[in-house]
Amino acid sequence: MPEKSKKVLPIFVVVGCLIGIGAVTYWVLTRQNRLAQMPVGTNVVPQDALLTISVSTDENKWQQLRQFGTLQARSKIEKNVTQLRDRFLTAYGYDYQQDVQPWIGKEATIAFIPPELNATNQNQAVLMVLPIADRAAAQQIWETPRTQQTKWISRNYKGILIQETQSIGNTNYSAAVLDRRFVIVSDNPQVIEKTIDTYQSGLSLARIPGYAAAISKITHPNRFAQVYINIPAAVRVASTNSTLAAIPQGLARLQENQGLASTITIEPEGLRLRSISWLKPNSQHVHRVENNAGQMQRRLPAETLMMLSSGNLQQLWQDYTLTSQSNPLTPFPPENLRAGFKSLTGLDLDRDLLSWMNREFSIAVVPASTQDTQQDFALSLVLMAETSDRTAANKSFQQLEQVLQSRYQFKIQQTQLGNTTVTNWIAPFGTLTATRGWLDKNVAFVALGAPIADRLLPQPATNLANTAEFQSTVPKELNPNNGQFFLNINSTVKALPLPQLLPGQSVLLEATRSVGGTTAVSDERSIRYDIFVSLEKDESQIQGFGESKITTRQ
Repeated sequence: MPEKSKKVLPIFVVVGCLIGIGAVTYWVLTRQNRLAQMPVGTNVVPQDALLTISVSTDENKWQQLRQFGTLQARSKIEKNVTQLRDRFLTAYGYDYQQDVQPWIGKEATIAFIPPELNATNQNQAVLMVLPIADRAAAQQIWETPRTQQTKWISRNYKGILIQETQSIGNTNYSAAVLDRRFVIVSDNPQVIEKTIDTYQSGLSLARIPGYAAAISKITHPNRFAQVYINIPAAVRVASTNSTLAAIPQGLARLQENQGLASTITIEPEGLRLRSISWLKPNSQHVHRVENNAGQMQRRLPAETLMMLSSGNLQQLWQDYTLTSQSNPLTPFPPENLRAGFKSLTGLDLDRDLLSWMNREFSIAVVPASTQDTQQDFALSLVLMAETSDRTAANKSFQQLEQVLQSRYQFKIQQTQLGNTTVTNWIAPFGTLTATRGWLDKNVAFVALGAPIADRLLPQPATNLANTAEFQSTVPKELNPNNGQFFLNINSTVKALPLPQLLPGQSVLLEATRSVGGTTAVSDERSIRYDIFVSLEKDESQIQGFGESKITTRQ
C-alpha cells in the first residue's frame, strides 16, 4: 500500500454496469487521443532509451528559432546541427534537402540507447527515427545508389532488410525501413535489431506505463520539440559504473521515478517548456499535494535579481534528504550540511531551525541601494519563511544569537523600522552583517550582506510580482502552485560575477534576458514544471543555417 492513505470512493451497485461500460469507452477514446498527441517516433524507440528528443521538421519553426540570441550563440547552434547532419548524412553520400526533405514527416526523433550490461562496448548508441510522409519519394531515394566512397552490405533480420556501411572512419552505420513508415538509422547494428524487435512487438517507449498519460498533460499542437528522460534506465547505467558503485539503499527510492518529460514551444519572446515528472505505477512513494506558494514575490522589492520560492521548506528538505541518498553526485549532501551547521552554531538543523519552517519560504538576491555608494556589500541574500509556530522561531533565533555573541563576538542590537522592531547582527569590526525581523505576525526574514530591511518594511508598493519582467517571464498557467523561480540574467551578470558552470556559458548568458519557472504538484504521482526562457532578439544579424535547414510539407 502507498505510504499515504487514500480515500475510497463509494460505488453504487445499481449503476455499476453503466459506469463500467462508460469507463471502458472513455479509456479507449482517451488512449487513442493520447497516442495521437505523442511523436510518432516513440512508437519505434525501445523502452530502455536513456534520452529521447523529438524535433519538428517545420522550417517555419526553425526560422522562428533563428530570431533569437546573439550571432555567436546562433553560430554555436548552427555548428551543432551541422555536425549532427554530417554524422548521419553527408559523410555517407546523402544531402538533407535533396534526400530527406522530400519525404520526411513532421517530427524526427533521436534516442540515446544505453549499452547492454554484458556488452564489451560500453558506449551508448544513437538511434534516429525518421517518419515517412511521402512513401514514393522515400522509396526512390532509398533505391538510388550512393557515392562510390560508401560501401554498403545488406542483411536480413526477421524479414527486414538492413543496410550497413563498412570502413567509413571509425564508425559504421546501419539503416532499415519499417513497413514503409519509418527510416531508422543507428551507429550500432544491435540497436537496429532491437528497434526492429520493438516495432514488431509493440513494446515501445509509447507503451511505458504512465508515459502517455504524462505526455498528454504537457503536449502542445504547435510544439517545436519534446524531450524524455528515462530515470530508471539512467539509474541502471549509473549503478554499473565502477565510480558510482557505492550507491546506498536510497537508490530504490530514485528508481520509483519513471520519467521526466518536457514539451518546448517557440513564442515571440523566447522558449516555453511545459514539463512533468512522474512516478512508476507501482511506486510506494507518493507526493504530498500541497500548492500554497505565491505570496513571497509580493514582499520583495522590484529590483530583486533572483528569487526562489516553495510552499514548505521543511517538506522540501525532507524530500531532498531522501532523494540525495540515491545520488552520490549530490552537490550538498544533507549529512554534511547538518554537520556543518552543528559545528558552526551548536544547533540541530532539523530540530532547531527547519522544524518551524513548515509553510511558504523564499530565497532571494537583492542589490544594494544605488543611492548609497558607501556600502560594504553590493548584494543581500534574503531568506523569508512563513511559520505556524512563531514562538519556536523566536527561540531558535535567540539561541543562534547567543552563539554569535559568545563564540564569534557579534554585537546584537535592536532598532526600530517604523512600527517594527528588527535585530541587527554586527560583526566584530563594526560591519552590519545581517538583519532579522518579522514582516507580519508569521513571516520571518533574515537579510545577509547589504542592509535592505528598510526596503522590506513596510511591504514595498512596487514589488517584484508587479514588474513587467517578472510578469512576462514567470509562467502563470499553474495556479495554484507550489513555488516559483525568477532570474534576471542581464542585471545579475552585471552585478555579480558568476562561476563557470557550463562550457560556453558566457555565450548562453549573453543570449538570455531572464528565466522564470513555476511548479505545482498535479497529484500524488506527478509534478508539473513550467519554465520560460526570455531570449535576446537581434534580427539585423539573423543568418540562415545553410544546408542544416529542416523543412517539411504542410
